[in-house]
Amino acid sequence: MNGRNKLVLIGNGMAGIRTLEHLLKLAPDKYEITVFGEEPHPNYNRIMLSSVLAGGTSVNDIILNDYAWYEENHIRLYTGDPVREINTLKKTVTSSSGIKESYDQLIFATGSNAFILPLPGANKEGVIGFRNIKDCEMMLESSQKYKKAAVIGGGLLGLEAARGLLSLGMEVTVIHNSEYLMNRQLDEPASKMLRQELEQQGMKFLVNKNTAALTGRKRVNGIRFSEGERMDTDLVVMAVGILPNILLAKESGLITKRGILVNDNMETSIRDVYAVGECAEHRGITYGLVAPLYEQGSVLAKHLSGVEHQGYHGSVTSTKLKVSGVDVFSAGDYLDSEDTRSIRYQDEVEGVYKKIVIRGDRLVGAVLFGNTNDGPSLFSIIRSAESVTGREKELLLGMKTDGSSGGAKILEMSEDEIVCGCNGVTKKMIVDAVGQGCHSVAEVKNCTKASGSCGGCKPIVEQLITAYAGEEAAIKSKEGICSCTSLDREEIITGIKEMGLKTVREVMYVMGWNEPEGCTKCRPALNYYLGMLWPGEYVDEKESRFTNERYHANIQKDGTFSVVPRIYGGVTSPSELKKIAEVAEKYDVPMVKFTGGQRLDLLGVKKEDLPSMWEDLAMPSGHAYGKTLRTVKTCVGSTFCRFGTQDAIALGIRLEKAFERLNAPHKVKMAVSGCPRNCAESIIKDFGVVAIDGAWELYVGGNGGIKVRAGELLCTVKTEDEVIEWAGAFIQYYREQASWSERTSHWLDRVGIVSIKEALADSVFRSELVARLRKTLEHTVDPWKEIAENKKLRKNFEPLNRFELTHE
Repeated sequence: MNGRNKLVLIGNGMAGIRTLEHLLKLAPDKYEITVFGEEPHPNYNRIMLSSVLAGGTSVNDIILNDYAWYEENHIRLYTGDPVREINTLKKTVTSSSGIKESYDQLIFATGSNAFILPLPGANKEGVIGFRNIKDCEMMLESSQKYKKAAVIGGGLLGLEAARGLLSLGMEVTVIHNSEYLMNRQLDEPASKMLRQELEQQGMKFLVNKNTAALTGRKRVNGIRFSEGERMDTDLVVMAVGILPNILLAKESGLITKRGILVNDNMETSIRDVYAVGECAEHRGITYGLVAPLYEQGSVLAKHLSGVEHQGYHGSVTSTKLKVSGVDVFSAGDYLDSEDTRSIRYQDEVEGVYKKIVIRGDRLVGAVLFGNTNDGPSLFSIIRSAESVTGREKELLLGMKTDGSSGGAKILEMSEDEIVCGCNGVTKKMIVDAVGQGCHSVAEVKNCTKASGSCGGCKPIVEQLITAYAGEEAAIKSKEGICSCTSLDREEIITGIKEMGLKTVREVMYVMGWNEPEGCTKCRPALNYYLGMLWPGEYVDEKESRFTNERYHANIQKDGTFSVVPRIYGGVTSPSELKKIAEVAEKYDVPMVKFTGGQRLDLLGVKKEDLPSMWEDLAMPSGHAYGKTLRTVKTCVGSTFCRFGTQDAIALGIRLEKAFERLNAPHKVKMAVSGCPRNCAESIIKDFGVVAIDGAWELYVGGNGGIKVRAGELLCTVKTEDEVIEWAGAFIQYYREQASWSERTSHWLDRVGIVSIKEALADSVFRSELVARLRKTLEHTVDPWKEIAENKKLRKNFEPLNRFELTHE
C-alpha cells in the first residue's frame, strides 16, 4: 500500500460505499482506504429495513458489502466507532475509541438522522425513529411486550414502519398532519386508493392531526393532540422526516447550511475534503432518494480518480416504490396548477390509477398506482423535455398507437435512465451486465444490485434482458430462489429428479450453492421439494423447518406458544371439550380462545410443556403453524339449517380427514358452505365448496388475508366423491407446480385459472395426481403420535443448529 494516497471515508452507508465501489473500478491502486462506521455492521441496504421488520428478510439478507468485500479490496474498516474529531490542518481524524488516522483526501458520508419532533415527552422510553437496524431491533423487542403502536407520519417511511409493526402483531395507528397519505409523492386520488388498500391490511389512520405531547412517566403510554383528544399507545415511531448529520462537519470548520455545502465536484469549503449523500447540500438542495446520492458518488469517484467528467448538476427525481406490497410511482410536477392540464385513468376494481400532467407541449409530471411499468419511460420523457403533442393518450395508456410492443419502448429508453431507483442502477449498467453474460434477473442483480431491494423494477430488468440478449439467451431470465443460488424452482426440481438427489446438503453441494449451509429461504424450500418429489424415501430434515413446525405450535410475541388441536369441520363433543379443558387446567394455560377456523386455541403455553401437552391431549395437531392443510370450515348445512341444500358438515369432515398432515408450498384453508349464502366463507378459501341444488360448486384460489381475493369457479360436480377427487387433484397439482411459499391465490394469478382447468379436465391426469397424493399421505404421521412413540423426538424442542428459522 506504500505510495498510495490515504483516503478516509466517514460513514459506512450506501452513498459512501457506492462512491468507493466506483473508485475501485476506476483507480483500484490509487488509494489506501479507511472507513469509519457508526453502526456495528458492514454496509447494508437501509431501504430494506421494513422487510426486516416485517419478518420476511433477515439482517444478513440486506447486507450490500460483507466483511469479506472490505478485506478483498484492502479496506480498513472500523465498525461501531464513529469519528469524533477532525483536524483539517494536520489532516487527521480521531474516532470515539481513540483511533487516529491521517488522510490525504477525506469524504463525509455521514448521512442523516431521523427527525424527532421536539414535543413534551419525546425523550421517554418507547419513542424512536425508523432509521437503522437498532430501531428495527427496538421495534421487534417492543412487539413482544406491548400491543399498541402509533406511527407519526404518513409518508413512505411511516407506512413502511406501520406495515412492519402490523406484521409483528401490533395494533397500528398512523397519525398524519395532512389529509392525504404520501402527499409529497401522490395526488389525492392515488392517496385515497392507497389508504383503502392499507386499511384492508389492518392499518388505522388519524389524518389532519397534530401531536401536542407524549404522555406517560418513564415510558410513553399515550399521545395528546392539539385538538385536545388523546389516544393510548405503547410505542411511538417518529417518521416525519430526516435531518442531515452535519454536526461534526460544522465543528470541523466546514461551511454548512441545511447540509454540508459542496460544488459540482462534491468539494466542500476546505481543500481535500468532500461530502456525498444525504449530508451534502448542492445548489441549495439536499437529496434523500438513493438515485441522486449514487449520481453524486459516481461524480466524486471520477473526480478522485482523475477521470474526465461533467460534474454533478443536480438530479431530476422520481419515486418508484412498493408500499406494503402496492406499487406507486411519481415524478416531476404531478400536482395540477393553473398552467397545466392533466389526463387520468382510474380503475378502482383492479386498483390501477394513472395520471400525466402536461405544461404546454411537454410532459412535466406523472403519478402511477398499482401498475407502474411505464414509470421509467414517462420519467425519461419528462427529463428529455421533448414535445408530446398528439401522444398524450398513448402515454397515459402505456401503448403505442401504431401497435408496437413494449420492447420498442425499452429500446427507446436513454442509457442514463434510472431503472432501479433503490440502488441507482441505470439502463446502461444493466445492458453492460447483459453484454457480459448476465442473462437472468438473479445474475443481473448479483452484478448490478438492480431488483435487489423492493423488486418493483424486476419486470423492466426482465424486458431489458430479453431485448438485449434475445429470447433464447434470456430463456433463463428467472430469479433464483434466494441469494445462495441463481437457480430457480424449475431448474432445482429438474436437477433433483435427473441426478436423483436425496438430501438438502447433497442438492446444495451438487448444484453449486454459493453458501454451503444455505439460508432461511432455500433450506425450507429444498426440504419441501425433496419431500414432494420422493415421498416415502426422503427423510424430513427437522433443522430445515421453521421453529413453529419443529415445536408443533405457534410461537407468540412473549416467547410462549399457542397449541391448536385439530377439530374436524369445527365439530367437537363433550368428551373432547372436557379433555381440552383438563389439559388447559393442568398446564395453567392463560387463555383458551375460539379461532376463526372453528377450533380451540390454547395460548401462553411454555415451550418445555409442549411435548407432554401433546401426549395428554392425544389429539391430531391442527397444524396452525405449518405450510399444510390448516382447517376446513363448515356451516351446519342441511343437518340443521332450513336453508341448507347439502350436508356441509359431513363433507367438511371428510375433506379434512382426507388431506390433514399434507405438506404444501404454503398454508391451505378449505371451507364447505351448505347453500349459496356462503356462511362458511368458502369463496375466500384456497379450496371452497358451495352447495347448490343437487350439486357442489368448487372454487379455488381465494384469500381472505392482507389482500382479499375471491376464489374462481373450477367446476361443478354432483357427488361428494367427485369433490374429494377434484380437491385432491387440485391440491397435488398445486403442490407440484407452485413455488415454495406461494399461496394458491398468487399461483392462480401467475398461471391463470384457464390453464388449471385445462390440466384437471383430463380424467387420466386427474387420477394420476390423486394417486401421487395418496402415496404421499401414506407416509405422513401426526406429530403427537411421533412424540408419544419416540421420546427422542423431544430433542426437536431445542434449537438444532445455527439455523433457528423463526420467520415464515
